[in-house]
Amino acid sequence: MNKVRFYIFTFISLLLPFFLMMTSVRLLLNPLFLQMEYRSPGFPADTYGFTLEDRLKWAVPSLEYLVNDEGIEFLADLKFENGQPIYNERELSHMVDVKELIHQMIIVWNMMLFLLAVVSLWGWRSGRERELLMAYSRGGWLTLGLIGAILAGVIISFSALFTEFHRMFFSGDTWLFLYTDTLIRLFPMRFWQDAFILMGVFTLAGGLLAGFGGRYLYRKLS
Repeated sequence: MNKVRFYIFTFISLLLPFFLMMTSVRLLLNPLFLQMEYRSPGFPADTYGFTLEDRLKWAVPSLEYLVNDEGIEFLADLKFENGQPIYNERELSHMVDVKELIHQMIIVWNMMLFLLAVVSLWGWRSGRERELLMAYSRGGWLTLGLIGAILAGVIISFSALFTEFHRMFFSGDTWLFLYTDTLIRLFPMRFWQDAFILMGVFTLAGGLLAGFGGRYLYRKLS
């Protein structure tokens, strides 16, 4: 293998864990996850009065906002029966930041998908399928290491992991809210803990498939 091919396939191995992780996040940006999560055993009730129906009524459009092309008025126009907006200005500002982060992630995810597709097609059509399969297999094992570290963080101290995540992607304390704020009532800490765990499980499954599947097909072609 010459240096160029070595670098290309090494790049694929390094890229795969992040692609699988972003794929898992994208799968969770789905109303079905909200339905499952709010109905999961032991999910904390809202002490300020939201019912299951209330949570779904406000959480679903909140999720839709994050992946659509609408402006913040999409959320700002949502109001309780008494006419009060469901989100205050601080919450709306944070949702704008979250939407920007998610849209950037989706752009990067699409670019990764394109690169993986192009390199895979090139590798297969140029007769380098065994090298390609090993690159995917190595990427799968790297994925297991990365997700293992994240899940260990969830088990050891999810609060610390959650805080560091927000410090990395959001400035200052713009992500801190009162327990009475709608964002906390809709998405308590249990929601995010479960989301991190599910993201890890989905990514872990993709890593195992790539790790074992790539090696198995490599041997089949030997």
